[in-house]
Amino acid sequence: MDKLAVMHAFRRIVERGSFARASEDLGVSPALLSREIRLLEEGLGTLLLTRTTRSMSLTDAGRLYYEEAQNILAAVGDVENRIREGAGAVRGHLRVNASNSFGQEVIAPMLPGFMASFPDLRVTLSMDDRVVDMVEGGFDVSIRIRAAMPDSALVARKIGAVRQRVYASPAYVASAGMPEKPEDVARHKVIGFLLADHLTTWTLTGPDGTTTVELDPMIRVGNSLVLRDLLISGQGIGTLPDFVSRRAEARGDLVRVLSDYELPAPEIFAVTTSRLGADAKVSAFVDHLRSTLRD
Repeated sequence: MDKLAVMHAFRRIVERGSFARASEDLGVSPALLSREIRLLEEGLGTLLLTRTTRSMSLTDAGRLYYEEAQNILAAVGDVENRIREGAGAVRGHLRVNASNSFGQEVIAPMLPGFMASFPDLRVTLSMDDRVVDMVEGGFDVSIRIRAAMPDSALVARKIGAVRQRVYASPAYVASAGMPEKPEDVARHKVIGFLLADHLTTWTLTGPDGTTTVELDPMIRVGNSLVLRDLLISGQGIGTLPDFVSRRAEARGDLVRVLSDYELPAPEIFAVTTSRLGADAKVSAFVDHLRSTLRD
């Protein structure tokens, strides 16, 4: 038995007045109870119970142990009840990790509405373009964009997908011309995203099938928001996820290049250290984010 179980057993022995009656209540043998109490007394270096063939009484040390055991067991029970009552409540401190671009373009704009729905919640949003250690960082959920999640002890749930397309500024296209087919891209200035799977190899799928183009980007950056700004300034051609390109394209700052072609679509995963649903605040955040991605 662990210490709490032994405390509970000792309290029951005292309250029932015998090992036999206590063992019936606890569903264990009198011999096991007797052994556990003997080990407890040996560990404490003193007797807790004075036993004869006909009676049993508490020693002074036993009386102190019984009183403190009652307090400890009551405190543990109170904590467990409070946790059970609050398990379904969306409150506390939610720690979220995401890439810089996804955090700024998707999560930050949705936070006001999310926080309004759950006023008892506090949120910390940490942004990093590299994969972080969730346990070491103390994160409740990490949003990761990948073609697939590797096997690990973490729990990953797909909540959306990203469309990857090729873009340039109108000024660049006017100056350098518009590529007509995937192979034409190799003759243009290319800006690449350092952390992308397709930094030097673009696999483009369109009406004529799939074409692979080998590239040597003139500029390589580790942040897709910086890449977008370089494209807007007319520095070349590059790929962007839809959540990064959407507003710039709507304003006319960027235009689609090879508009009939797209790169493989990575998926958006909500990654947690435990099963989704076990933490109400994580489930609420993931549900809200999934709804945002559908809009």
